[in-house]
Amino acid sequence: MKLEDWSAEATAIDFVDKSGWPQVKEGLPSIVSALASATGFEGKPGTQLIVPALDGAPARVFFGVEDADARKRDPFLVGKLASLPAGLYRFGDGVADPQQAALAFLLASYSFTRYSTPKGEKARLCAPEGIDRARVERIASAVALGRDLVNTPANDMGPEALAEAALALAAKHGAQSRAIVGDALLAENFPLIHAVGRASAQAPRLVEFTHGPEDGLKVTLVGKGVCYDTGGLDIKPSSAMALMKKDMGGAATTLALASMIMDGDAPVRLRVLLPIVENSISSNAFRTGDIYRSRKGLTVEIGNTDAEGRLILADALAYGSEGEPDLLFNFATLTGAARVALGPELPPFYTGDDALAEEISAHGRASNDPVWRLPLWDNYDNGLDGKISDLVSVTSGGFSGSIVAALFLRRFVADPTRWAHFDVYCWNPSTKPGRPEGGEVQSARLLYQLIEDRASRGKA
Repeated sequence: MKLEDWSAEATAIDFVDKSGWPQVKEGLPSIVSALASATGFEGKPGTQLIVPALDGAPARVFFGVEDADARKRDPFLVGKLASLPAGLYRFGDGVADPQQAALAFLLASYSFTRYSTPKGEKARLCAPEGIDRARVERIASAVALGRDLVNTPANDMGPEALAEAALALAAKHGAQSRAIVGDALLAENFPLIHAVGRASAQAPRLVEFTHGPEDGLKVTLVGKGVCYDTGGLDIKPSSAMALMKKDMGGAATTLALASMIMDGDAPVRLRVLLPIVENSISSNAFRTGDIYRSRKGLTVEIGNTDAEGRLILADALAYGSEGEPDLLFNFATLTGAARVALGPELPPFYTGDDALAEEISAHGRASNDPVWRLPLWDNYDNGLDGKISDLVSVTSGGFSGSIVAALFLRRFVADPTRWAHFDVYCWNPSTKPGRPEGGEVQSARLLYQLIEDRASRGKA
């Protein structure tokens, strides 16, 4: 996704708020003032006034933004401008944050066209003067990659295709990569990944790649890659399966963030781990009540085959911890409980370090990539203790599902003070500025900035 070179010939977009519009209107030519009155434009946030030239093409655009003291400001409101008629535009007066506005425009310009004919040309935006154009385009392109992966249905985005996409991204940036497939997972001690994915026609696998200077900040990213989740033998109802193509959203988020990091120049030693499976049903599917020994050595009794994401993450997190990273982040569309608690727009995250939590929250606010910390509530942890195994995969009762899942993952992390788990949804139920309906990448933009900041000041 690209911005255009700046051009004085592009149609100017001027930003106004409702309180300042009357004064702006007074200084306009009478014909433009009359057009505003006729269309009812008053500078209301998110509304547009398109002033046509003699040939009907836009000659000037006014766009309403929030007042400075607005309580519900939307930093991506400018994304609504992506719906302008096809043509070349540039920001004029009144844009508060040109870089964030340009990113919002690009994010809103995204459309998923793999299975449909593109609907003609779109509005294009000149890169505002003074912004970091490469950074904006890097982020927008990475988010588009992640959205494409989530939006692609499972018949074209099964374990083989997702692994190929990951390996292609690694190759593009010269990363060292490998894939451990099928029974090789048992040979290399990834029993939980194998158990969850073995019932599928496409074998389970773990994709790993590394990139960057060996003396850089050591960052390991782990993403849940369940390409489709039937629920296994604890099968989901059909209504709950409707969006299960997005159950690999954690892997898509990981690849989007990895793309940002590898395309940048921060001194980061990046390691990516993607456990990739399809949770299917066949004669060799894993069962409720089965007990498996994990990579870490802990035995796990399966409490519900529909709680499979935490199992594949457990082996991957244990493996990731063996490298003693400075930062370990995992992403997963893990629990419906997270959506009940916080809805689709606000992913919860968990970490064992208060300072890291505040750093994550601050970057989320600054980048309009919101997250919310939930507690690793230790009083719930003993509910995971097994009677005939070291632990169970789920607790009895339906309380605190997202917290319990995070506590389960913590059992497999060597140093929880360097770790954060993001329970992401990866789907926009409806279109909002900068966030088209469909697959979404959540938490990657904030972590890109956090990782760059950490890398620039060393490993502190």
